Amino acid sequence: MPSAESVTERAAALRAQIARHDRLYYELDAPEIPDAEYDRLFRELQALEAEHPALRTPDSPTQRVGGKPLPAFAPVRHVVPMLSIRTETDTESTGALNFDARVRRELKLDDTQPPVEYAAELKFDGLAINLRYERGVLALAATRGDGETGEDVTQNVRTIHEVPLTLVPQPPAGELSGRPSLFDAPSVPEIPEVLEVRGEVYMRRDRFDAFNLRADAAGERTLVNPRNAAAGSIRQLDPAIAARRPLSFFAYGLGEVQGWNVPATHAGVLDALAAFGMPVCDHRAVCSGADALAAFHARIAEARAGLPFDIDGVVYKVNSLALQQKLGFVTREPRWAVAHKYPAQEALTTVQDIEVQVGRTGKLTPVARLAPVFVGGVTVTNATLHNFFELRRKKVRKGDTVIVRRAGDVIPEVVSVLTDRREVGARPYFRPKRCPVCDSAVVREKGEVDHRCSGGLYCPAQRKQALLHFAGRRAMDIEGLGEKLVDQLVDGKLILMLPDIYKLGVLKLSELERMADKSAENLVAALEKSKTTTLGRFLFALGIRHVGEATAKDLARHLGSMDRIMDASEAELAQVPDVGPVVAASIHRFFAQSHNREVVEQLRACGIVWEEGEMQVASGPLVGKTVVLTGALPTLSRDEAKDLLEAAGAKVAGSVSKKTDFVVAGTDAGSKLIKAQELGITILDESGLLSLLGNRES
Repeated sequence: MPSAESVTERAAALRAQIARHDRLYYELDAPEIPDAEYDRLFRELQALEAEHPALRTPDSPTQRVGGKPLPAFAPVRHVVPMLSIRTETDTESTGALNFDARVRRELKLDDTQPPVEYAAELKFDGLAINLRYERGVLALAATRGDGETGEDVTQNVRTIHEVPLTLVPQPPAGELSGRPSLFDAPSVPEIPEVLEVRGEVYMRRDRFDAFNLRADAAGERTLVNPRNAAAGSIRQLDPAIAARRPLSFFAYGLGEVQGWNVPATHAGVLDALAAFGMPVCDHRAVCSGADALAAFHARIAEARAGLPFDIDGVVYKVNSLALQQKLGFVTREPRWAVAHKYPAQEALTTVQDIEVQVGRTGKLTPVARLAPVFVGGVTVTNATLHNFFELRRKKVRKGDTVIVRRAGDVIPEVVSVLTDRREVGARPYFRPKRCPVCDSAVVREKGEVDHRCSGGLYCPAQRKQALLHFAGRRAMDIEGLGEKLVDQLVDGKLILMLPDIYKLGVLKLSELERMADKSAENLVAALEKSKTTTLGRFLFALGIRHVGEATAKDLARHLGSMDRIMDASEAELAQVPDVGPVVAASIHRFFAQSHNREVVEQLRACGIVWEEGEMQVASGPLVGKTVVLTGALPTLSRDEAKDLLEAAGAKVAGSVSKKTDFVVAGTDAGSKLIKAQELGITILDESGLLSLLGNRES
C-alpha cells in the first residue's frame, strides 16, 4: 500500500502535468499528448482525490474546466458559466445504462414509472464558443476559457460563413420539407432581447486536407489536425488569417436568454435555433430510456467514419428543461448530461522501426513499425507515413514517441512526433534509391509526390496486379484467370514471371484447390487462344504506367512494331498523337529496364503473335469524330462497337457534351440519349452505325 507521502506527491505531480497540458491545449493550441492520454491522467487524479478527499484542493483541475484567456484578447465574463460535462468512456452500452440509472435515482423514479426522455446528439471535436446576440444581431463571440471567463474572439468568428451575423426567423426544417416537426419550437420564433447560443467551431476533414495541400504547395506551415486547426484559427490575432481557414459551426445549447419564451425541451431549443438560421447538426434524436440511448450510440459509432467531421463521442441530455433545473449541478458538471465517448482515435506509442512497402502498382510507402497500442478500438502495430515527403515533413525517426491516429476503418497514421522525448543521436530516415523488393531503380515523375519501383513486370511485389491486368478482358482476355486463382499461383510460386502462365499444364492446374480437370482444360484453352492478339492489346497488357487502352492502340497504329516501340526515343514517342512528355518518358523508362525487355522476349517465345507493320490511318465519315455509346445494341456488344469505331478512326467517349458528334443509342438508353436530344446531336441506331462504318476506307 503506497504511503501518504507518495500519494500526495503523485497527486501534486498529476495536477502539475494536467495544468501544463491544459495550457498547451486551451491557451497555446499546441497539445503534446492525445485526448486519451489526457483522460487517463485526469481519471487517475479523480480516483486519488475520491479515495483521499483531503488531497482535493480548490485549484485542482478536477474542480475547474481549465484554460485562462490569452492576454492578447479582451476577457469576457460568462453570465451563465460554460461548464464541461461528465464523461463515460466504455465502448459498449454501459455508459448509457449508467447515466439513465443515475438520472432515475436523482429523480426518485422506480421501475414502475415511465422511461425518461433524452435528447441525444454528437460530441464534436473542435472549440466551444458562446455567441451573444442582442436584438438579433451578433454582438460578441467568446471562447469557453476557464468556464467563468473566456476570450473575446468576435472578429475571428465573424469570418465563419456559417455563423449568422443576424438572426432571421424562418420555418423549421420539418415545415420546409413538408413533414411535421419532431420538436416543439414555434413555427416563426420571435427575436429575443438577448440570446446566447453555444456551439462548436470545427473544420471538416475535406476542407482541412484541401487547406494543407494548398499550404504545402505554397511552402507554408500545414495544420496538425482539424481540432487544433479550429482552435488555432479562432485564436489568431489577425482576423485575415482566420478568414482564410475553412471553419464551420454547429449550435448545441444556450447561455443567457432575455425576452424569449424558451421551448420546454432541449430538442425544442435546437429546433428553435435552426429556425433562427443557426446551423444545427441533423445527427440528433429524442430517445426514450436507456436502451434507446445505447442504440443511438451504436448507430453513430457505425456512421462515425463516414461523417465529414470529427467526433469523439455522443452526448445525452435530459430533454425536459424543467427536469434539468431540478437535477441541477455537481461541482464542475451538470447532473442532467453526460458525454459517452468512443474508443480513442489517437494514442501515444514509440516507433520501433521504419520500413518501406511496395504496393501492387509499384508505389513505395514508408511505414512506421510501432510498439503495440490500443487505438480506435483495435491494437495497432503499423502506421502509414504516406510518402517520403510526408515522412520528411513530420521528421519521424526510429525510437521517436509519436501520436498515432485511427479513424474508423482508415489505415492508422502517424500524426506528429513528440520531439522533446527524442533520444540523443536519433538519425533521420533516408529514402532508398533502389526498390527493397527487386533492387530496381526508384523513380518519381515530375509533379507527383509518390516514388515508385521501376521494376514493373520484374518486381515480385507487383506480380499479382501485373497478372490480373495482363489477363483482363481488354488486354489478353484470358478467361478463367481471376483473382483467387492468381493468388494461388503466385503464393504457391507456380508463377514467378508473366511468361510462366503459358507454361502451366492441365495436370499442374488440376492440383490446385477448387480446380477441377474441366476448369483446368478450359484455362489452358483460353491461354492458347490468347496467344493470337493485336499489338495494341499486347502493349496495354504490359501495364506500362500512363499507357491506357487508347494510347496502346495509338502506339501500335503509328509505330507499327514492338521492336520500334521498344527502341524509340522519348522524342519519337512524343510524336504519337495524344502521347505527351510524361507518357513518352514513362514508356521509354519501362523499356530501358532490361528485365522488362526480357519479359517481352519470353512472351514472344511462348508463342504470342500479332500482325505487325505500320497501320494505315482510316479515312471516312467517322475519322476524328467523338462518339458516345448508350443502351444495348441488337447484335453488337459494347466492346465490339467500340473496337469498330476506333478502327474507323473515331474516339469513343463516356459522356455526352457539345463536343460529341454522334450518339449511338440502343434500348434503355437513358439520360445520355435525352442530353443528346437537348443538344441537337446526331443520334444513330445500330443500323445507322453499320452504314457509316460501311462507308469507310481502310
